[in-house]
Amino acid sequence: MPDRSLVVFPAYRDNPYLNLMLLAPRAARWNVVKVLRLEQLEQHLGHLGAGDVFHMHWTAPIVQRADDDLDTARIRLDRFRRAVDAARARGAGLVWTIHNVLPHDARHLDLELELNRYLADVADAVHVMNVDTIAAVAPHYTLDPARVVHIPHPSYQGVYPDSLTPASARDALGLAPTDRTVLAFGQMRPYKGVDVLVDAVRRMPAVDRPVLLLAGRTADADRAAIDDLIGDDLRTVREHDHVADVDVQRWFRAADVAVFPYRRVLNSGSLHLAASFGVPAVLPDEPHLRAEFGDEQWVRWFDPADPAGSIAEVLTAPLSSVDGMEVFSRRLAPFARSRAYAEMLDAVASVGPAVR
Repeated sequence: MPDRSLVVFPAYRDNPYLNLMLLAPRAARWNVVKVLRLEQLEQHLGHLGAGDVFHMHWTAPIVQRADDDLDTARIRLDRFRRAVDAARARGAGLVWTIHNVLPHDARHLDLELELNRYLADVADAVHVMNVDTIAAVAPHYTLDPARVVHIPHPSYQGVYPDSLTPASARDALGLAPTDRTVLAFGQMRPYKGVDVLVDAVRRMPAVDRPVLLLAGRTADADRAAIDDLIGDDLRTVREHDHVADVDVQRWFRAADVAVFPYRRVLNSGSLHLAASFGVPAVLPDEPHLRAEFGDEQWVRWFDPADPAGSIAEVLTAPLSSVDGMEVFSRRLAPFARSRAYAEMLDAVASVGPAVR
């Protein structure tokens, strides 16, 4: 059916997850409208009606803007609710993807909880990538299992260029073939625990310490903090900027293992990126992560109660079997996940908004 509109917010231009998931809807002739600002969203929601869908992704842009005081954040939340309620009253459907339990480093927490509870109440479909999301968010808001749709995060199989050998990738980064390497990839932000990883490497015997590879966009203040953390006694290779698609392979092909020392995490695209390049991963031993990845032999676990000490132990021990990554990535092939997403959109559009 042509001329159905799908408004996606916030639609970050360089987000590979969004670009992959929108493949099948575009092929099915959805008119995809990607929006970044609340003012634009209000305008586009004003044109939605029966058969159209609004897809809400990350909630942070509504009440988490750093320059907003509490009163301004309240006004923005009220504007958002009015625009969504009006679109639903005209017959538009609403899908919400839960990327995080709550936004990282959340400000105006009461308003954020109000926003999340509103979306949980009114969304016609709540898309989750982690099978245990209902339990993970339960301390903060309640999801109706009848409206929850589990579509796992897609792999990045075949998405990024992959022409480098491990030897050529290491050579490009100034590494020797015998260097042991640990990778932290993605935006370098406080909640991602770079400090924990640095502490873990420093706790390892000097003879066992790997080279620490850090790659991802980093704010100036966070960059300065990372410089101080590393000091002069650790060997690192770093790129504190957005990594171009063609260069992603360089970091993963040079890595022996990828560590995700997150303080809070529900879903991680970087984990799927590691699997797509055949790099084993180390994750916090949280129940919802065990529920999603507990059967994967290439995933190691650290104790969140003692993250640095536990990561040091994991990195010091020999790597066990890393079988299963190719099967894992193939099972989560991008276009298959995108087709499942398109089917969810079709179901929401055909039924229309429920009255609750």
